[in-house]
Parts: sequence; C-alpha cells; structure tokens
Amino acid sequence: MESLLFFLQGIPESAGIVAVSLAVARVPLRWGRILLIGALLALLIFMIRALPFTFGLHTMVMLLLTVLFITKTTYTSLTKSFVAVFASALLLATLEILLHEFFFSLIGLETQKIVSDYLIWKLIGLPQAFLMLIVSILISWFYKPFESAWKK
Repeated sequence: MESLLFFLQGIPESAGIVAVSLAVARVPLRWGRILLIGALLALLIFMIRALPFTFGLHTMVMLLLTVLFITKTTYTSLTKSFVAVFASALLLATLEILLHEFFFSLIGLETQKIVSDYLIWKLIGLPQAFLMLIVSILISWFYKPFESAWKK
C-alpha cells in the first residue's frame, strides 16, 4: 500500500519537475516523454530512499538526472538546464510549504500526526504535483517554446 501511495504522488511530482523545467527552458512539452521520465525518476527515487543513504540524496540525484535528461535530449545548454531545473525545484518547495501550511490549518491536526499517517501525508502532496503540471502548461502558453528545441 505504501509503495502504491508513493508512486501515486511521486510520478506526478517528478513529471511536474520535468515539465516545469522544460517549460522554463522553452522546450515544447511532450507529455509522453515527460510522464515516462517522471515514472522512471519516481522509481529511482523509491529505490534510493530504500537504501541507507543520507536523507535528501534522492532529491539531488533526481535534480541532476533531470538536468542530464534535458541537456542530452534537447538543444538546451547545461547552464540553462541547471537554472530551469533548480527554478522548478524552488517552485515545488514553495508550493509544498504553502499547501502544507494550508492543509495543516484546515485539518487542525498536529504536524506530527499528519506526517505519521502515510495516507494523509501522500494525499496532501498531490495538489502541488498537479499544480506543477498546470504551471508548466501556463509557462509554455505565455512563453512560447522553441519548436526545434528537441534533438531528433
């Protein structure tokens, strides 16, 4: 059950990081690729979190792999890829803080009780994942992507 909940929240969140990063880099959003990379990143994060590594390492690995993905599959420079990925990570962190505070005050439970209930904790994480996907669409709508940004 916990694995299913992890992927239920992890795939959209990872796909959101990739999508916002591509939108910031002005690369057209190709949802098949975005969802595939999001699923692969979520699987990798799941495996890393199961190992006895320092907490947070999975985040750095995901961000660096997203930079590598963008750099290798598009004509985006390494510098622009780093900026785009870290901007999307900053957006996700901001959304998480704002939405968690909102839900904590709405539910009225102590933070520790919410964190210890895996189902509630993962469900609280879903809105920012889907907001990331919506933000990526809005960014692409306002800042038109370069049509030839993907490598063949």
